[in-house]
Amino acid sequence: MTGWEELCRVALSSAHRCLDALRADPLSRSNWSRQHQLRGRHASKAWKGSDLEQWEYEVTSGGRVRYLVSVETSTVILVYASTRHPKDTE
Repeated sequence: MTGWEELCRVALSSAHRCLDALRADPLSRSNWSRQHQLRGRHASKAWKGSDLEQWEYEVTSGGRVRYLVSVETSTVILVYASTRHPKDTE
């Protein structure tokens, strides 16, 4: 994913913290300001015939990673990574 590579170039240690958090507990609610499920029309997203929860991790003040979580298969799917905040939630 191109956005992930750019994010790693700009903020490698923060990108590693993000990856560690997603591996450990992608549905964690312990740090809501950094990691949370999106709301409204962004709360879920269709993926291969299923509606999955869509979450966001704040890697830097502007950098974001969005991901889907399949509880059934214990899978995290990265759908967005960028050094810029996505404009669709503003």
